[in-house]
Amino acid sequence: MASRLYTWGRWAVRRRGSVIAVWVLLLAVVGGLGIALHGKVTTEFSVPGIESQQAQELLKKEFPQASGGVARVVFAAPEGGRLTAPGTEAALEASLKKAARVPGVLDVSDPLKARTVAADLRIGYADVRFRQQASDVPQTSKDALDRAMAQARHAGLTVEFGGSAMDAKTEVGGPAEVVGVVVAFAVLALALGSLMAAGLPLLTALVGVAIGVLGVQFVSRWVEMTSTATVLALMIGLAVGIDYALFIISRHREQLADPDQDVADSIARAVATAGGAVVFAGATVVIALAALAVTGIPFLTVMGLAAAATVLLAVLVAVSLVPAVLGLFGERLRPRARRTERTERTERTERTERTEGPEGSRRVPGSWGLAWGRGVTRKPLLVLLAGTVGLLALAVPARDLRLGLPSNASQPVDSTQHKSYDLLTEGFGPGFNATLTAVVDMNGIPAADRTSTVKALSRTLASDRGVAVVAPAVTNADSTLAVVAVVPRTGPDAQATTDLVHRLRENASTVGKAGGTLYIAGTTAAAIDVAGKLSDALPLFVAIIVILALLLLTVAFRSLLLPVKAALGFLLSVAASLGATVWVFQEGHLNGVLDIPSAGPVTSFLPVLLIGVLFGLAMDYEVFLVSRMREHHEHTGDAAEAATRGVARSGRVVSAAALIMVAVFGGFVFNHDPIIKSIGFALAFGVLVDAFVVRMTLVPAAMALLGRRAWGLPGWLDRITPDVDIEGAKLPRQARVEPERKEREVAVN
Repeated sequence: MASRLYTWGRWAVRRRGSVIAVWVLLLAVVGGLGIALHGKVTTEFSVPGIESQQAQELLKKEFPQASGGVARVVFAAPEGGRLTAPGTEAALEASLKKAARVPGVLDVSDPLKARTVAADLRIGYADVRFRQQASDVPQTSKDALDRAMAQARHAGLTVEFGGSAMDAKTEVGGPAEVVGVVVAFAVLALALGSLMAAGLPLLTALVGVAIGVLGVQFVSRWVEMTSTATVLALMIGLAVGIDYALFIISRHREQLADPDQDVADSIARAVATAGGAVVFAGATVVIALAALAVTGIPFLTVMGLAAAATVLLAVLVAVSLVPAVLGLFGERLRPRARRTERTERTERTERTERTEGPEGSRRVPGSWGLAWGRGVTRKPLLVLLAGTVGLLALAVPARDLRLGLPSNASQPVDSTQHKSYDLLTEGFGPGFNATLTAVVDMNGIPAADRTSTVKALSRTLASDRGVAVVAPAVTNADSTLAVVAVVPRTGPDAQATTDLVHRLRENASTVGKAGGTLYIAGTTAAAIDVAGKLSDALPLFVAIIVILALLLLTVAFRSLLLPVKAALGFLLSVAASLGATVWVFQEGHLNGVLDIPSAGPVTSFLPVLLIGVLFGLAMDYEVFLVSRMREHHEHTGDAAEAATRGVARSGRVVSAAALIMVAVFGGFVFNHDPIIKSIGFALAFGVLVDAFVVRMTLVPAAMALLGRRAWGLPGWLDRITPDVDIEGAKLPRQARVEPERKEREVAVN
């Protein structure tokens, strides 16, 4: 692989103008299509086959009036006031009449007539039902509904909005995300020692992520996807795009420190070595994200494929656009020679820190990386035990992991969704925001028995200790379908509500004996169903990822013990990250610092997403770190020293890459969307732990402890394992001068 990438790298340098032009043209075409012909995204997380989704499809077919999107308008009179006050009541009725004339509105309930007013008459709500599904309600209709409430506001009423049709938009590009990119630039400048070089990874990464995200938007015209899919593609594509370019540019500048090193040859070698690791590591990320399809959940499959496509673009950018741009800058990226005088002691230190690499004698920088490598390999067993115990301690909260989808309580405190949630809780109790919908399919029940069956069901539902109120049943035109609203005593995020849903579904046998079918549905039930589906898929997904890690690393490093060590380290990183996420988001610690409005269950698809993404990123650092160890071992045979030298050579760039990831992901922690916030935190923490604790600490300690045994393969396995040579060990000695330049010099002479 290294020799092919070397040839490819030289071609990209020679044809740099054409390569850059192709990428610019691709950006223009895909960007134009994505902006002009983009589809729409949804905020609903539906899963075919789950009970709540079956009920929704049944309502859409048999009772369309009850399946449309609902905007719940919540009214609150001032303290001591009432909605029934003469002037207030008139203003309320006038606003509701205007709401009924909003395009797409099917009907509007009257709080006073429908008795949807709190006992003290201060808080009430009206349900505005649309003809369209919640995700199809246009923003113009939502804005018109908001304007229709002007008269109620002028009368002194507080008006807030909730309901499925008024879900908050997912937005990115705020100050926090910008700060994350600025921090990434600062890290790049320190790592590369040049502002010019620091700007290149950002520039090339933005090209790749722009094509990826705009391409996803274009595809959304035909494929239904959630708003989270686009944000995830942006988040991951930007982070890996910067990192992959950093690895190649850093290797290039390291080689250019040799004044005799030819620029074109250096670029080709950087593509062959660091670029080979990029291709291998990027492939693991793509495969891991695409493997989300094994969950059998469409929205998660689309999310994974969208992110995988963006990562694939980042790899292609790294091995084509990056070398072309490096060729364009030429000698300007060569590090400046140090002019300061060095003491004789420093010179002696540098001379002792030389080692034989694949390209001859090369200086190993006398830096913290070398000191750190020697420190963690001095007492490797102690380091392994301390690091493992520390990570397991971080993972302890994960034992209480609960999955779900964020309710309006998780929206920003100043959002209308959160305010409506608080008002409804104040007026009607905590369970009102968790209202469940019992849908009864009565096609198999004799017409004469339908009314009695529904009444019996209502009594059974009301008798449950977790139910506060059961509303009167509403039937469709031919009385073949009945809908019963059930209000729990606890909120949507409470474990007691989850237990209630399971108990209510046990009543299906009562309806079934009469010939009907009972479904427990609604937003809260749907969140519980999605969480259950993902929990069931998690063990299979973990097994696939671990097996994949073992196979890929066996091929990459021709070793059996090394892949096992890497997989165990990955599992420790995931466990620690999940533990920290539970501690913060589920148990409510650091809520003020991270601006988390309310503690609640962890987003149901976060563990699967974390495992897929973190696996790929962990393999990135494993490949870049261990490839330098293997490079040294291949030429010296000294396994213990190889662990130290690997950290010394790649420690700075791996640390910089990890800090960039943390900065980019960390910027999304302060996004207002609760799903994006939790994903950003989990990924940032996971990368931080995996890079600095597992890869930079536990890996070299384990390698030193294993010694030569780390690099062995049984004979039969060695014969059938392909040799991919990602370290470039089989590349020829460096060509100091380009063939083209040689020809020109001969012609001149």
